[in-house]
Amino acid sequence: MNRLLPAALAAALVTIPPPTHAADTAPREPYGIALEGFAYPYPVHLLPVVNDGEQLSMAYMDVAAAQPNGRTVVLLHGRNFPSSYWAPVIRMLSEAGFRVVVPDQVGFGKSSKPQSELHFDNLARNTISLLDHLKIDKAEIVAHSLGGMLGVRIARAYPDRLAHLVLTAPIGLEDYRLYVPPTPTEKMMETEDKLTADGYRKQLQTNYAIKLPPEAITPFIDARFNIKGSPDYPRWLRAFVSSGQMIYREPVAHEIPLIALPTLFIMGADDHNAPGRPLAPEALRAKMGQNAELAKALAAKMPNARAEVIPDTGHLVFLEAPETYREVVLGFLGR
Repeated sequence: MNRLLPAALAAALVTIPPPTHAADTAPREPYGIALEGFAYPYPVHLLPVVNDGEQLSMAYMDVAAAQPNGRTVVLLHGRNFPSSYWAPVIRMLSEAGFRVVVPDQVGFGKSSKPQSELHFDNLARNTISLLDHLKIDKAEIVAHSLGGMLGVRIARAYPDRLAHLVLTAPIGLEDYRLYVPPTPTEKMMETEDKLTADGYRKQLQTNYAIKLPPEAITPFIDARFNIKGSPDYPRWLRAFVSSGQMIYREPVAHEIPLIALPTLFIMGADDHNAPGRPLAPEALRAKMGQNAELAKALAAKMPNARAEVIPDTGHLVFLEAPETYREVVLGFLGR
């Protein structure tokens, strides 16, 4: 079931809305690998961090509450999306009284692309360092997709720093190593480098069951493919592939039942995203990505968790069903 994109949401998502898919094949103005040239909805700040001896910068937005309630929400983005896609949720939370902190994790968006491998433990430490820098003792975490895996790691390592955990269409609800054989980084880089903008659009629409108008997806296409014109593109590509290896090598599914924090899974009923599925033996592919059922089963094992499944939505549930998402999230955070 397709939905029309509300005008405010379209304005937040689309930097320069094209009339057709022609932008997928038109000449592209290169972005830098820290997304220089790609607009974010709020001012971006940089926090110096050190990961594995490498000096890096972590980009973030810090949005004040309209009428402060004294609480802060940290938004954790997915793998294929710049944190700017949180714009409607930032506004929703700010209007509800929350300060909203929105980092680009190292390796993504406007943050540094490291030479070393990405690890969830480093990203978790970076996020806590950001809270320390901003003098935030305790926060709510609202995470999406790969950000859900990171949210789990933060909740396990730093439970005293969190009040609630919201996992929006998270990946990592199963251990992909049980289905997908390991793939060399060089092979993954070759595959990603051959992907075209049109192929990526189809990949998003298919893998994520996105129920948004085509123009709403265009910023995600731009954020990825305009980087190809950067002389630093090979470093971006290696960091992007490293994030895929991180998902595979550092599962969190076994840790989720151990989380005692109040936790809410918000799942799109049609979201069957499963990283690495094309590489799995054909007999196993159909078993992967039963995400709504996995979330319900995991919530039942946890001391303080529940799962909400929103019909007729895919992986971008907060953009596809914004009113339902608002009601569910604010109701949960208000407990």
